[in-house]
Amino acid sequence: MHRSIIRFAEQHWQCPARCVSSAVRRRKVLRSAFPVLDQPLLPIQRHVYEANLRHSIACRKKYSELKEKVRKGGGDSGIARHTQRNRKLLVRDRLHLLLDDEDFLELSPFAGLGLPYGDIPSAGCLTGIGRINGLWCLFIANDATVKGGTAYPITVKKQLRAQEIAIQNRLPCVYLVDSGGAFLPLQSEIFPDKNQGGRTFYNEAIMSAMKIPQVAVVCGSCTAGGAYIPTMAEEAVMVHRIGTIFLGGPPLVKAATGEEVTPEELGGARLHAEVSGCVDHFAWVEKEAFDYTRNIISTLNFQLPEEEEGVKKDAGEEPLFSSEELLGLAPQSYGHSLDVKMIISRLTDGSRFQEFKARYGTTLVTGFAKISGHLVGIVANNGVLSRDAALKGSHFVQLCDQRDVPLLFLQNTAPAAALTLSAAQAEANGNRLKAQGSMMSAVACASVPKITVVIGGCHGADSYAMCGRAFDPNFLFLWPNARVSLTAPGHAASLLPPDEEQQEENLNERLKEESSAFFSSGRMWDDGVVLPQDTRKVLGDSLDIIKQQRYQLSTEKQRSVVLRV
Repeated sequence: MHRSIIRFAEQHWQCPARCVSSAVRRRKVLRSAFPVLDQPLLPIQRHVYEANLRHSIACRKKYSELKEKVRKGGGDSGIARHTQRNRKLLVRDRLHLLLDDEDFLELSPFAGLGLPYGDIPSAGCLTGIGRINGLWCLFIANDATVKGGTAYPITVKKQLRAQEIAIQNRLPCVYLVDSGGAFLPLQSEIFPDKNQGGRTFYNEAIMSAMKIPQVAVVCGSCTAGGAYIPTMAEEAVMVHRIGTIFLGGPPLVKAATGEEVTPEELGGARLHAEVSGCVDHFAWVEKEAFDYTRNIISTLNFQLPEEEEGVKKDAGEEPLFSSEELLGLAPQSYGHSLDVKMIISRLTDGSRFQEFKARYGTTLVTGFAKISGHLVGIVANNGVLSRDAALKGSHFVQLCDQRDVPLLFLQNTAPAAALTLSAAQAEANGNRLKAQGSMMSAVACASVPKITVVIGGCHGADSYAMCGRAFDPNFLFLWPNARVSLTAPGHAASLLPPDEEQQEENLNERLKEESSAFFSSGRMWDDGVVLPQDTRKVLGDSLDIIKQQRYQLSTEKQRSVVLRV
């Protein structure tokens, strides 16, 4: 009897996406009249605001310098070799032909900077999300101006994170392949482990089985392991004379057999389109390849609401306060934090916010708002995550999970763990620890989409309760002023025995360097650094991307992957 009830419940709740999506399109959104969050800047706050503003301007300068460095890719010599000798388009020009417009969400642009083995701008590949024929798609595009498209450990990490985002949000995946294969001196960090090179191909198969489309465009070299990316995709396009696919190139053939063969004869587009069948579409030039790709995307089984109803997406009411003021609200340190409601009022539609448990656990702010027309539940640090604040956070996260409301975490955690100096403090810290454990469980088990923005500090266990990287948010972004470390610079004493002044000083210096947002982003601990004034736009796009999966038809059945001839 018990098993039959469970079976009935599973059948009842596994409603096909076709039913869900059509119901979503028919249903009218409930009206809301959330209170306006009137949070103007007061004269008494001016000195903190101006100190933050000066720091934000310095951070923005560094952001702009790194952005320019990344845009140059492999530098002038790499660009000349790519465009003149190899007669190929630059990666951003390829995206211009592929995407509807240049309004796309680039992911982790600073990945690969400041690594022990040198700078690898953008980790040697661009990843992001843009629209193709109105449909949000994730792209992974090799930049062959950087080290000839060679894959480093950070390249693999970036590609795997992009695939993870595609899986979480059911985004069609487009690979623009132009890679010389793995960097052999670092093969031990690329090849053998579970979350290294081979995982890319595993993910391709799993995504196809999940009915998440996989499309590849071969617009350069596909050597060694890279050859499996187009051959495992559901449809592949290849460009004549510049695209090649082979496990070992002409030098290896000559070394093994003594035979001299050209790249085109060994693995060119004509061979793979006419003889091997590894690719499905032959393109004479790159522009034709991207036209093919756009046409392939138009065959995917999505029905977007704009197409059905002819109604333009509601961008939401603008906040009452300028987003430029967020530069002065971004804290240069925990001690320069202003009320987080001031930040919320500059992100939400009409600066409206329906607060939850406003008088309880006030060091955590929770409540409902809309961003670009999307209803979200906001969880924002407003001080130390106390016992009461953690219990409140746990309650609110479960409430949003029950109502299928996406969660937005605005993280600015305390710089160091609370010290235990007496029996009373030990009891208080124990109670706080249990409450934070409850909040962590609620966040980990919540099945709704989660977005985290680190607006200040991301330190210690508090950061886990606020949906840090380990807690699998759909997206995690940093402001340039953010600090990411076990404890903040200047608070190393909490981690060391007493009377270790020299060690404390050295550790604080190291924390200062290693906790910066750009150090974090260079190592892919986030999905990118965003400027405070751009946050509302990034959040609106992220919520739109997350929502799109509702419009894919017939996702209810897993099937085997496409088999190639």
